[in-house]
Order: sequence, then structure tokens, then C-alpha cells
Amino acid sequence: MTILKGKTALVTGSTSGIGLGIGLGIATTLAEAGADVLLNGFGDAATALAAVDRHGTKVRHHGADLGQPDQIAAMMDFAAQEFGGVDILVNNAGIQHVAPIDAFPVERWDAVLTLNLSAAFHTIRLALPYMKSRNWGRIVNIASVHGLVASADKSAYVAAKHGLIGLSKTVALETARTGVTCNAICPGWVKTPLVEQQIAARARAQGIAVETAEAALLAEKQPSGAFVTPAQLGALALFLCSDAAAEVRGAAWNMDGGWTAQ
Repeated sequence: MTILKGKTALVTGSTSGIGLGIGLGIATTLAEAGADVLLNGFGDAATALAAVDRHGTKVRHHGADLGQPDQIAAMMDFAAQEFGGVDILVNNAGIQHVAPIDAFPVERWDAVLTLNLSAAFHTIRLALPYMKSRNWGRIVNIASVHGLVASADKSAYVAAKHGLIGLSKTVALETARTGVTCNAICPGWVKTPLVEQQIAARARAQGIAVETAEAALLAEKQPSGAFVTPAQLGALALFLCSDAAAEVRGAAWNMDGGWTAQ
């Protein structure tokens, strides 16, 4: 399947951070569909590049710190030089901090809002001129069920993800008469390295097996009792990039095992 042949996708947070696994899964799916891919992140770029490169499309990495607008601009300039521009923008980078709001460190609040929300604003504003010039573009913002509902002790993350959905809707309205679409995907629990650490910590704290801790984590929020997989999220992102989704605009599409249906 090469429905994205001739397109270039930028996937942020695809080598490191809270989105590791999700971003790489999406990048791999888009490459398999024929897209050239620009990866971004602080992690193991070589392994990520190898995973995407096996599909035979052009793959590059840029290590921009998305907390720095000038580095985001440099990354977008790099995309223009290497690929001509960005046709598909997947804003996946994110960080988390958990604490009650009256004990939430101010610097962590600022960091979570910067990376989870402001970075998407900057990549979108810089990607749109090229997309509009070609009258085709796909912006896919990886939000969260926490963009739709809240959990205690996650004030910054919940605020940022709610904001990301609002940003997605606004961009969708501003591009509604063009061939550019903007939507958000809202995953529930995905077994990322960060979630695996949470499960292991729970198992140690409660003196239970990892499998028992995993089942308990899912039972608290996700009625299906199963994790959402990066491959499933990649398939949804691919659909949103397809011609079939040309009139999906401003959606906040939850893939959460029934979490938000409760």
C-alpha cells in the first residue's frame, strides 16, 4: 500500500519521552504507506531510524528541543531543505508530571504546557503555509483521554491535552475550505515504556506480580481490559491521512477501550 507516496510526514516525540512507542508506531505505519518521514526526539535515533527505514522510504532525524521555538523553526527549515516541506504533521511529543495541584511545581507546570501544547502551536503555524500552498495537508495531534476527561493529580497534563483538542478544532475551522485537515487522537492506556515503569512500581509497592499490577491498572479506567497498541493508533492516523478522511475535521477521536464511554 503506497497511498502516501510523495508525501512527507514529521512525527514529533518518535524516539523518546512519553510518546515513545506511539510515535514510532505511527511513523512506521506512515512509512509503510509510502511516506517519507522526519523523526524527532532525544532518544535512540539510530534504532528508530532503522525501524522506519526498512520500509524503503526516505527517513531523517532532527533532535530539536520542542521547548525552544527557535529549534522548532530550525527543524521545519530542515524539513524544507531535505524534503521540500511537511505534508503530514503528527504532534506526538509529550511529558507528564503527577502531583496534587497545591503541591505542583511551577516549573513542571510550565514544562508540561510547553511541550504538550505550545510546541504543537509552533509546528502547526510553521507547517501550514506549505500545506496551504499545495492545498493538501494532514495535521494529527496526539491528545489523550485526558483531553476529554480528567484524573486527579494530573492538572498540567489534563489542561494541556484539553487545550490541544481546542487547538485542533480551531485549526480545523480555519482550514475548513482547504484541502488541509486537523484532528486529534485520544488514546487510553498504551503500554509505553513510561506505563511499564508505572506497572512495575505498583507491583513493587504492593508486593504483587507484574501481571496482577497490569490488570489492576487497566481495570481502574479501561473496561476492555486491554491496552491500545501503537499499531492500532498508527492505523487510525493513516486513515486520518487518507482521502477517505478528507471531511473528518476537528474530531477528537478516542481509542480508549471504553474509558470515556463510562
